[in-house]
This record gives sequence, C-alpha cells and structure tokens, in this order.
Amino acid sequence: MILLLCLIWSLWGEPARCLQEDGGFTFSGDILHITVATDDVYIATEEKLYQLSHDLVLTHNLTQRGMLKDLNQNTKKFHRVSEKTRGNATFRVNVFLPFTKNNSLISCGVIESTCGYCEILDMKNISNLLHGENIQVGPLELSSASVSFLVDVKKNPTVSETYILAAVQQDKAEQGKSDPETIKLLNTDDSQHGNIFSGTEQTGTHVIRSRGKVEFVDGFQINSTVYLFSNVDSGTKNSKVRLLWFEAKSSKRETFNSLRGATLRISDDEEGSRLLASSIIRGGQQVLWSGVFSVDGGATRTELVLFDISPDLSRGTDTDPDFYPTSKTSVSQSEPKILKPKAVLFKKDYMTSVLAERKMGWMVFFIGTSDGQLLRLSVDRNLRPTCPKVLYRASGDVKLLPQIYLDPVDHEHVYVSVKNQVNRVPVSECNTHTDMKACWSAQDPYCVWCVDKKRCTREDECKGSDWLSIPDESQKKMISHRVVEDPKGQIKVTIQTHLTVKEEMRSNFSCQFSTTSGQLCMQSGSKPHYPQCTCILSAHPVDGVDVTVRIRVGAAQLTEKLHLINC
Repeated sequence: MILLLCLIWSLWGEPARCLQEDGGFTFSGDILHITVATDDVYIATEEKLYQLSHDLVLTHNLTQRGMLKDLNQNTKKFHRVSEKTRGNATFRVNVFLPFTKNNSLISCGVIESTCGYCEILDMKNISNLLHGENIQVGPLELSSASVSFLVDVKKNPTVSETYILAAVQQDKAEQGKSDPETIKLLNTDDSQHGNIFSGTEQTGTHVIRSRGKVEFVDGFQINSTVYLFSNVDSGTKNSKVRLLWFEAKSSKRETFNSLRGATLRISDDEEGSRLLASSIIRGGQQVLWSGVFSVDGGATRTELVLFDISPDLSRGTDTDPDFYPTSKTSVSQSEPKILKPKAVLFKKDYMTSVLAERKMGWMVFFIGTSDGQLLRLSVDRNLRPTCPKVLYRASGDVKLLPQIYLDPVDHEHVYVSVKNQVNRVPVSECNTHTDMKACWSAQDPYCVWCVDKKRCTREDECKGSDWLSIPDESQKKMISHRVVEDPKGQIKVTIQTHLTVKEEMRSNFSCQFSTTSGQLCMQSGSKPHYPQCTCILSAHPVDGVDVTVRIRVGAAQLTEKLHLINC
C-alpha cells in the first residue's frame, strides 16, 4: 500500500464519443496505451485517460491537459484544468500499468517534451489522484520500442515487494556507447528504500547498460524468472533478436547480477530477421513462447514461430555481449546461447501482433495484421495448425495496435484497438454450428456439443450437462475404424472415437455393432474402454457387409456406418 498521505481529488473530463452497437468504443483522440485489469479496461489517449467496464461502458475519464507549476527550483507540479479553462501543457503517457494488489494505476510520461512526470491513480476511480511526482520513468518520447511491466521479488519467505522494470529504447549505434539507464528497477511504494519511483537501494543505484541500438519488444515474469526481449544492432554484426533472463532476487543489485542471455535464431541465415511481437504461452512443463518475426528486414514477410525459452541456469551470469550490470565496466566478448525454434507455426504477410493461450489441450493464437484483421489460429499438441479464422476486420486499411488482451473474467473475448477505437471481440461463434458433426468439424477448442441442450456452445454455457468436443490433436473424422486379421485368421474391427469429453462420461462407454445380414460379432473382443471398442467378426465378409455402429458416451449417442468387404 502506498504510505503517502495525500489529498484525494476528483476532476472529470468531457465524455468520450460513443459506445458502438458492434461492441466497440470510439474515443475523441488516438489511443496510446490500453491495459486490461480484473475489473476494468483503462485507455490512455493523447489528451485523456478513460476507465471502462469490461463490456466497454464508460465509467470515468480524466483530462490530461493542465498547467505545470514550479514548487521549487528543482520540482514541478502538474495541475489539471477544467475543459473550459485552456491549459498550456499536456501529460503524454508512456508507462501505463495496473498495480492490482495495490488497487492503483501507475501512469508515467512526459509534460512539455522534457519534464518527466508520474502519477498514482485509484483503480476504482481514476479521477482520484493518490500521488503525483516530477520524475522520469520510461522514455522521454513516445516509444513503441520501450517496455515496462511490474516485477515481484521476495525479500524473505514472508515479504515480497513490487518494482517497475523499465527498459528504454537506445538509439546510439556507435560501438562502445551505452546508456546508464537502459534497464532499471524502480520502486512502487513510498516505504521502499529511496521512496516511490526511486531506483536506488542501500547499496546504491543499479541498472543494466547496453551498447549499440536496442529496441525492446516485450517482457514479463513467470514465477521467479524475468524475461525481456529486444532487437539489438551492436554496429559490428547484423541485427539480432535477444532474450535476457533475470532471477528476481531480494535486491535490485542481485537481480541484475543474475543476468543471462540468449540469441533467438529462426534459421541458419541470421540476416534480416527481427522480432515484431511476442506472447508467452502459460501452462505446461516447458516455458513456451511465440513470436512474430520479420524475415525480410522490413514488415512484409512475417512468420509466427514457437520457442522453448526455459532459462538455462547452467550458464554463467554477467557474460552477455550486449548488456551488462553496473557491477561491470564493459560487456563480455563471449557469445550467448543460441535458441532455435520448435516450429514455424504460420507464415503470412503483414502480421504485427500476437496473443496466445491454452484451451482444451490446444494452443490458440490471436494474430493482428497491419491491414486491420484479427485472426485466430488453433494448434494441436503435435504442433499442427488448423486453418486460420478471421474474427474481426476493421473498416478501412488500418493497422491493429500492438496490444491484444484476453478478457480476464470470462476468457471468451479479446480486446483489440485501431487508431481511436477499442473493440471487444468474441473468441468464437459456437452457435453458428447447428449440429454435433458441424460443431466437431469446426475444430474449435472453445466449442463443445452440449448434449442436453442439443446445441454447440461454450463449455461454461453447458453446466449440468454432458458435453463432447474435439481431441487435443487434429483429426479429420470424429470416428475412425481399423480392420486387421490376427494370426488365427480372425477379423477384428476396432472403432476409435476422437473426442474430448467430461471425465465422468468415460466410464459410461459402450458400442453396439449391427447388420441386416445376421449376427456380425463372434464376440465383443475386449471390453469397451473409452475411447475404443472392438468386434471380432463371426465370418469373413464375402460380398461386402453394411455395418452400423452405435456408440454411447455418457448421455451422448453417436452413429457410424461402415461397409466391410473381403479384400
């Protein structure tokens, strides 16, 4: 909790434009940042901040226009003004982070191009200002190549603290040049050493330096490991895609001294590849990550690539050729580990953004393009993709903004933005599939056939009923069969169902084989056991036999017709 005692004040800006019938919301200025928290959606535009409910209904907004006043020789204070009063300064946001456990929204940026400024706002009502401070956090200019996110560290087994990790784009291309504040860890609480937004601690100020041009793309934390991705041009080789690992230790110094790195290489030919967008795929034993890479040095030919980015703790720390902590005076000359992809999942021109999640044993990727499309690509456990589906298409040839967010409550919608508009898009349209076969054939991991309702729905809409869905590997048929002759000359027919069902349905599984020409099965073979059953034929088919197989799984009943001939 922020321990500063401050005056809570409220100032409303003018209303946003409108809530659209198609589930979108249009603002009065271009969107700079969007972030989605547990209860609300927050938007930063050129001149306002907005707070919306998850279904995009406006609840609060706050003007970013005001006046910058001198408190003393070194400190300035930003004062908002009403819409009727003309302010001479605009607070342009570069860092926009929901601090959920503290019920606050961190908003940092620049006023009048040179004055860094930060505010802490109440997440329940962004019109309530909790703290404001004249300090630079993040870049001085709006930069799509700088990133910031929150990092949790354990000070001891019972106490943890949260920092802002700010990674700022570096434009210096001269060899050996570096910026002392390329990567910083900054306080989020006034009770931390050095007070809120400070980068210092008891042992001094600790940062990561870099050399050459650095463009950051993404960063996040999983358990105690921090991951940071960038494109680096050191001036001596072709540009390369870099991954940095940090262990979130009890101090900023120890965290930065744990630096390890790797280079991501999508082919043996390293020329021209750049990372454009990134998404972690949470869950599973491996740390799987997806990236949109440019393979032509521009932004036309792009590929979606899958990597295992599990940290290699066997390699030494502080040995990176492009980044180094303040405890060292220069970069290392050793080459970092090379990571190669597990698979190239999808090739399509003009991909610009990606969001990934797991569903029903599948990996699902939401992909934005520079011509305003949002695609969904489903990939099975064998890394085989299905055909992509267009979920949304913006009017006009406009680029989707880089951030794509999944609704954290219902997990059934994603938020995408174009220019001055945010849209809440359903991840699936299960109700368009009218029967069980069509529901299954859609190969959509978000859809299940709800047995009681006799409808294709989302799983959460099928409570209290049996349901079935696609398996975790891509299949062309819901039911397949195999006919073999054993060493004794007996013909065995094996029926295999390709489904995902509720766990309790598996014990209620049976098959019935029937034909119009008399008895078919000499015996049932082994007892039916989900997902397959067998029939040993009582006689060899001579002129061909039409067989009907009736399968019961829980309350669901399936029918498959076969034609058996003697080959």
